[in-house]
Amino acid sequence: MRRTIFDLLDRKGKVPVSMLTAYDYNTARTMDEAGIDMILVGDSLGNVMLGYENTLAVTVDDMIHHGQAVCRGVKEAMVVIDMPFLSYQASVEDAVRNAGRIVKETNCQAVKLEGGREYADRIKAIVQAGIPVVAHIGLTPQSVNAFGGYKVQGRSLEKARKLLDDAEAVEEAGAFAVTLECVPEALARMITERTGILTIGIGAGNCCDGQVLVYQDMLGYTNGFVPKFVKKYADLHSVMLEAFKQYKSDCEQRTFPGEVHAFAISDDVLAELNKEVLPF
Repeated sequence: MRRTIFDLLDRKGKVPVSMLTAYDYNTARTMDEAGIDMILVGDSLGNVMLGYENTLAVTVDDMIHHGQAVCRGVKEAMVVIDMPFLSYQASVEDAVRNAGRIVKETNCQAVKLEGGREYADRIKAIVQAGIPVVAHIGLTPQSVNAFGGYKVQGRSLEKARKLLDDAEAVEEAGAFAVTLECVPEALARMITERTGILTIGIGAGNCCDGQVLVYQDMLGYTNGFVPKFVKKYADLHSVMLEAFKQYKSDCEQRTFPGEVHAFAISDDVLAELNKEVLPF
């Protein structure tokens, strides 16, 4: 059975929710088989799939393309799709139109957008259109230029108060969950205890109602910078690198393909062919 927002909300304060990013059919299908509760088609695909420096160049069409693949691979997890940069910031109308397009063209169950009180009207309008929303506060990657880089948010009194206010605002607007990214653990605990919606942490400590990671980070699929908050559950980069090197060597040494990888033809057919003069 497909997980619903009510299934997940019922777990608040009880059993934490698991969430991972996915961007393709096979990865999503494997995560679903593993029982992951929520799958996020993140605009992080700009970094980890498309090779962009940040998420800002990602388009609605990009999100739909990858979202369709993910949704085809999932039967039970809730699929959430990010609304990319400038798909909702300009106006409430843009927000509802683009959220509706994402849901209609992918069959996902919810959308996610960055920002707190300043975008509460967008959240409210999208929810009123019948689309569940996950909010995202703290470090919001679409605002990386305004933040001056990827930095922990909410450490000063003023900024901590702002995050508490943002959490209250997105809950009032109708979001059923909020992602807390790069937020001090004690502040994340305070937000979790003061809100009735799910808090999903990424770099927000162990007190949230759920956790999310970029799957390439947790699998060691990249060979670059890995954030402090990531636990590596595997080292796929090394495994894949060694496999590719071995394949290259096998090709050059003619040890692949072997006899078990080839297809046979009968000796009688070969004999007949050898009698014929074949054009070149």
